Amino acid sequence: MIEIQDLDPAAPFPAQLGEETGPVVLVNTFIAPDGRMGEVLAAWADDAAYFRSRPGYVSTQLHQGVGASHVLVNVAVWESAAHLRAAFSDPDFQAHLDRYPDGTVATPHLLRTVAVPGICVA
Repeated sequence: MIEIQDLDPAAPFPAQLGEETGPVVLVNTFIAPDGRMGEVLAAWADDAAYFRSRPGYVSTQLHQGVGASHVLVNVAVWESAAHLRAAFSDPDFQAHLDRYPDGTVATPHLLRTVAVPGICVA
């Protein structure tokens, strides 16, 4: 089963899900146990298909570390934290978390875009 850890103790993921804000970007870093990347990818793909069917989902992109890295990073856009909260807290989704191999660690964190003049827009 997957272990979910907070990236920033000052803003735990459950508290972030309670925020009334949007749109939001979910950045979720996964560490796969040695030799089990394929299982983590398969479990993630099932989760991504579930989320894609939920209200408020906009998009997702998965990134994999190069070389012998055990890291996957999911970047997903949602219309609001409330939409993600509803999807994440659904018992059907929660029941799927046991498909990840033991030793898998995830650190989900919600972000919002920031405008930096001349560099990026919000």
